[in-house]
Amino acid sequence: MALSPKLKKASTQLGLPLCGLMALCQPAWAQNAEVSPHTSQPSQNFYGLPGLIDTPSAEALPDGQLTITSSYFGGTTRSTLTFQATPRITASFRYAGIKDLNIGGFVDYRDRSFDLRYLALKEKRYTPAVAFGLQDFAGTGIYSGEYIVATKTFTQPLSLPGKIKVTAGVGWGRLAKGGISDPTRPTFVAGSTGGEPAYDAWFRGTASPFGGIEWQINDRFGVKAEYSADSYDRETREGVFDRKSSVNFGAEYQYSERLRLGAYYLYGSEFGINAQFQLNPKRAITPSRVSGPRPLLVRPARRVNPQAWSTDWANSATAPTQLRDLIQPKLAEDGIVLDSMKVTANSAELRITNTRFSSETVAIGRSARVMAEILPPSVETFKITPMNNGLALSTVTIRRSDLEALEFQPQAADALLAVSNISGAAPNLVGEIRPEGQFPQLSFSLGPYIQPSYFDPDRPVRADAGIEAQFNYRFGQGWNVAGSLRHRLTGNIGTSNRLSNSVLPRVRTNAILYARGSSTYIQDLYVSKQWKAGTNTYARLSAGYLEQMFGGVSGELLWKPTNSRLALGVEGNYVKQRSFDRDLDFQSYSVATGHVSAYYEMNNGYLAQLDVGRYLAGDYGATMTLTREFANGWKVGGFFTLTDVSAADFGEGSFDKGIQLTVPVKWFIGSSSKRTNSTTIRPIQRDGGARLNVQGRLYEQVRSGHKSDIVSDWSRIWE
Repeated sequence: MALSPKLKKASTQLGLPLCGLMALCQPAWAQNAEVSPHTSQPSQNFYGLPGLIDTPSAEALPDGQLTITSSYFGGTTRSTLTFQATPRITASFRYAGIKDLNIGGFVDYRDRSFDLRYLALKEKRYTPAVAFGLQDFAGTGIYSGEYIVATKTFTQPLSLPGKIKVTAGVGWGRLAKGGISDPTRPTFVAGSTGGEPAYDAWFRGTASPFGGIEWQINDRFGVKAEYSADSYDRETREGVFDRKSSVNFGAEYQYSERLRLGAYYLYGSEFGINAQFQLNPKRAITPSRVSGPRPLLVRPARRVNPQAWSTDWANSATAPTQLRDLIQPKLAEDGIVLDSMKVTANSAELRITNTRFSSETVAIGRSARVMAEILPPSVETFKITPMNNGLALSTVTIRRSDLEALEFQPQAADALLAVSNISGAAPNLVGEIRPEGQFPQLSFSLGPYIQPSYFDPDRPVRADAGIEAQFNYRFGQGWNVAGSLRHRLTGNIGTSNRLSNSVLPRVRTNAILYARGSSTYIQDLYVSKQWKAGTNTYARLSAGYLEQMFGGVSGELLWKPTNSRLALGVEGNYVKQRSFDRDLDFQSYSVATGHVSAYYEMNNGYLAQLDVGRYLAGDYGATMTLTREFANGWKVGGFFTLTDVSAADFGEGSFDKGIQLTVPVKWFIGSSSKRTNSTTIRPIQRDGGARLNVQGRLYEQVRSGHKSDIVSDWSRIWE
């Protein structure tokens, strides 16, 4: 069946989001399309939130769930990233395109917006779920609206199969008939900066009811009908589409655990489509495949073989070296590097670098097994210190006899933790011996790179791609020379003609000029030294071409006790702007910039960070970041920056804000890996609130080997 012209347009506009969606979804398609019990999660509406078709419901996604939705109808394309940040709080970022809507001289209008909703009451046997939400609360306001909504689920009503969800609510702004043009609400003006919450308009002005019903017939099929009060005033005035009715209908199909598809008839005149990709960081796409640990060798009983427990070996000058040479290759089999060791008649300490496992606890447990296999029976106390490029993070002390006694006991991990100790590590190990030929160390890689650029109104997704060569040369403890060279093979970032105006020094808005520079360029090239200045204090110095736009010197000091949730840091930089060709030359602009930072680890994997100081454009202010971290390495966070730059001087967006995602590679490939992929999604980046992107900041290097992270993964000590 041939697609209508409107749906052909939809397929083009949805192409890029759906390509990424289908790539992530490939493992599910490759299977026999069996639907798991997790498909009971709520379906999503055209705004990317739990809901009916164009209206919200009061449901919440499973805790930690991430979803990507792409929808199209009536000339409007919406792509939304939604995160269930807590069991009750849902946050969304949306990018929408409205064809033929002329605002500010654009042929097709593009809009970025954020949503927040709160589940006030969870559904119970006799009472519905109740939620309230803010739609487009920090954007241009074109989709601005608020709502209070209730949803009740009925299982097999009137002996019908499946379940029926009934939703009713009241909306303001966009969700009220004529509400978007209500005089009590701010009106979006072309050329305004947008991006600021309109607190004084929330839940004010015209209000209208909305509601509907969803019948989930079985695990795969569902149908929906709703009454929407959104009158689409602006779209109908501009001739985007003709709204003839307030009633919408739809049918949806759950293809797999992760993918849901829908087709709809909306507002009496338009056909629409919706694709919902449902993803939970807690459930990997590829099941983990980790090789089992070596057996824990138990010492012979002292009464049976007292000679084996002799400490005479400790009098030999060559014994430590011999033990080192036996331990080092055994650790290497598990991707663990021996940095140094010290051994006496009754105790031994290993300082190790974990290159394979995402959890330091796994590396600690496997190191303990190697020690039990190699060290003489008289060595009772094992000390294992995780390292990161010369930084001693913490020292885990375990009695060998506890390992032997508890391995196969009920609640073995908890029992071992109760009798073990995690303490601060001394900067240096007195009396240590190191592996021969430890330095220099050279690593090199060559591979493809993709550099995306988002939200150009003329072309929402742009990208450059090419070949990147990276190297890392360690010539001493804590010393590092690193860099990367790129050659661009193809791309269209530089073809954009959206050179932003700015009244501030152009520290980020010249990104297009950098993209137009030389096809072969130095991405970064620097030398750094990091060391432990005290038991709880870490330090770093870096110099060179620190990032793609700036070079200079950077220094950092971090205070982070091993057993503390709080960390404090200070960073100072003096940098100059690099040439647009990103060769060895500099431009005239230079700036001293730096921040004082506070980090606090909250319960349930939440991390708060506050950075206060001076930014690259010379403005002063603060950045607040809140991140949720999952045990498997996933991180989802949001941030905003407020400085002494006014919204008018900042320009479009009013202030810097965005979303940060970190995805562990092992989540996709199933085997052990410490590698991660990170990205930052900003509605737009201007010059205000811009921070230096220096490599090797200390906090993330340090905290993975401190008590909270080790204890949170302690159940893996036996893996």
